[in-house]
Amino acid sequence: MDDKSAVITYLTDEECFTRLAGHELGRLVTHAGDVLDIFPVNYTLDGRSVVFRTAEGSKLTELTVNDEVLFEVDDHTAADAWSVIVRGHAQRLETSDEVRAADELPLKPWIPTLKYNYVRIVPTTVSGRRFLRGEEPDRYGIQQY
Repeated sequence: MDDKSAVITYLTDEECFTRLAGHELGRLVTHAGDVLDIFPVNYTLDGRSVVFRTAEGSKLTELTVNDEVLFEVDDHTAADAWSVIVRGHAQRLETSDEVRAADELPLKPWIPTLKYNYVRIVPTTVSGRRFLRGEEPDRYGIQQY
């Protein structure tokens, strides 16, 4: 398998959202000033947006400074691996109607802490790739041209 196109497949938007819907843990990347941070968060999908809960702290502060975020989810098996990246804008849910609707989502903290804030990531783009796993081709043997 030395042909790159045979081992890497680009996912459609629909395939990306299907994979996002099947998982609960992702990584949120924030950028505020000169600071880049990455946070693991458990999440759920609400339609085509990502929703997570958070406590007061640096994550929420950084989202207030700059709402542009990346959100990444990946997984692997012995046969393949995949990665989905959501680029978008994060917004804290503030109205009572927004919070009430978010309370109905299947989203609970994974650790025993109080997390009163809901954040929604509204995607501007979504992209994903699937990789077939296998042995590295012979790097030093006879190469076919």
